[in-house]
Amino acid sequence: MQIAAPDTVLGRFQDSPATNDGAPGFVQRGARYFIRARGPDGRMGEFEAKYAFGLYPLQQYLAPLEGGRLQAYGLAWDARPAEEGGQRWFDLYADRQLEPGDPLHWTGVEQNWNYQCADCHSTNVRKNYDAATDAFSTSWSEISVGCEACHGPASNHLAWARRDAGWRALQERKGLVNALDERKQVSWRPQVAGTASRSTPRATAREIETCARCHARRGQYTDDIHAGQNWLDAFRPALLTPGLYYADGQQRDEVYTWGSFVQSRMYAAGVTCADCHEPHSGKLRASGNAVCAQCHAPAKFDAPDHHHHAPGSAGAQCVACHMPARTYMQVDPRRDHSFRIPRPDLSDALGTPNACSACHQDQPASWAAAALNKRRPRSKPGHLTFAASFAAAERGEPQAAAELATLIEDPAQPALVRASALARLAPLLTPRAMTTVAHALNDADALVRASAAEVFTAIDPALRVEYLSPLLRDPVRLVRMTAARALAGEPEARLRVEDREAFAAALEEWRAGERFNADRPEAHANLGALALQRGSVLEAKAAFERALELDPTFAPAAVNLAEAHRVSGDESGAERVLREALVRQPSEAAVHHALGLSLVRQRRLMDGVAALGKAHELAPANVRFAYVYAVALLDTGQREAALAVLHAALREHPHDPALKQALASFR
Repeated sequence: MQIAAPDTVLGRFQDSPATNDGAPGFVQRGARYFIRARGPDGRMGEFEAKYAFGLYPLQQYLAPLEGGRLQAYGLAWDARPAEEGGQRWFDLYADRQLEPGDPLHWTGVEQNWNYQCADCHSTNVRKNYDAATDAFSTSWSEISVGCEACHGPASNHLAWARRDAGWRALQERKGLVNALDERKQVSWRPQVAGTASRSTPRATAREIETCARCHARRGQYTDDIHAGQNWLDAFRPALLTPGLYYADGQQRDEVYTWGSFVQSRMYAAGVTCADCHEPHSGKLRASGNAVCAQCHAPAKFDAPDHHHHAPGSAGAQCVACHMPARTYMQVDPRRDHSFRIPRPDLSDALGTPNACSACHQDQPASWAAAALNKRRPRSKPGHLTFAASFAAAERGEPQAAAELATLIEDPAQPALVRASALARLAPLLTPRAMTTVAHALNDADALVRASAAEVFTAIDPALRVEYLSPLLRDPVRLVRMTAARALAGEPEARLRVEDREAFAAALEEWRAGERFNADRPEAHANLGALALQRGSVLEAKAAFERALELDPTFAPAAVNLAEAHRVSGDESGAERVLREALVRQPSEAAVHHALGLSLVRQRRLMDGVAALGKAHELAPANVRFAYVYAVALLDTGQREAALAVLHAALREHPHDPALKQALASFR
């Protein structure tokens, strides 16, 4: 992040494209830069580009709006050379027409720098959002990423450097809060097999977790934790969930690096980020295959017998097979850091991508699988073997629960994989699986403990109290918060006297995390759900209404606000909320579904069935919508139509027990 000035702005503001309104998109006046666009009210105006954001392969521009907001404009400058297609303006959202009020419009909540960007692009950021005034007073120590972003507060380091009184006590770590010395006096010893091993095992993941604060897909719930402290006291990392990752763990959405790397065999072997990357320059420690040759003998691995491509060709590059790239923001290719063995056989079976097909686009995955099998008939499947089990869970197959339980119980599996298996196990619980989840509550890895606690959210209240109460005193905030949230509501009354204080403290940590994100609609929706669960209907309504003020298109808030009206006996109020939401979002299936249920409760059956049918039409893959719609059809005498809906849903979800039970009951 830099102040916009002639030596920092890369885009040609004086040679700009026209917007959809036919007006100049960018204007330069001396050393000042302006964006001409429609503002929050929909009217054209000029907004000063105060900051240049990013360098390569693209640069965006930040303009201030009311309430201390900095917003990222959706037209970006392609900083690549012209011969690579760069040196042009391009629309990050060219595939959709964005209007003011859309969260992705440059004035919307999804383009807000204070929440979305600031913490990773500047040093010692304090968001400072005031919910009462709906305003930010965001601050930073350095506008870009400085030393303290990774090493923590530097006052002791300065005292050591100046030889202030007591400096000798700081000598060992030079006064650094976060010394990042896990590689100190460590060497990589060559082995006969051609792959080096670490001279001493890596005992901590401090360096990797420091990088993860920004190089991970994660949610943040405080900015009071600095580098060197446990990152799970401030962040909730994303798991290997559908939509973010493929079933085999390959990156899909914009997940950055950490979630891929901690799956890898290299992570398990003790490799750190700085073994390959020079952290101060941001460059690789060597170019091309040489960076891999630091640990992998070139005679064995950088040879045609291994990579089966012409030496020096694109296919002979280690990254081509083991770090395939996926392009984000249209021009930014980022490599998968799980370092997996290509598995085109999984592409055929599970629909996952594979490195072979990235180059051999004219050949099917089966061709690549056959070619690899011919060259390596006894090849090993690789370090990561959870893909089939994850895919089975996504399809709801009967054996998935047992397979997931086996993964969770296997200490050789990466912790992130085990945590992700727990999340997938939640809707598939069996007695054996419950035992697995209970054991996972005591796992050495905090993310696994937190994921196990999350599974208990839908379990019998008495069991929740029995199993989760000890986690209220867990040393890691993420675990405490997750346990407290799972105990909120009905289980609270069952807590032992000696656990109630710990519960109150942990639940307040959870609430504080949501208040930290009070600029976001989902935070208010979460607070509203808690209030509703604890019987505070008025508080819940206020929270859901605030969520809709921040983002009128946030459908979960509308659905939950309608539920709050229903709980208080105001079914007509619930209907009103849902119809207002449909004016804003006529294609939101969840709102149509909620409206259908409301109308059925009001005994307006045919109108209700029509709304439920619309929800099913808009989201045919949603099993719950199909099931409820089929039941409503049957209740109104439309038996054949109900059977048709169930049969169609079962073709897509052949193992769903609710659909099977309904079909059996109907017949």
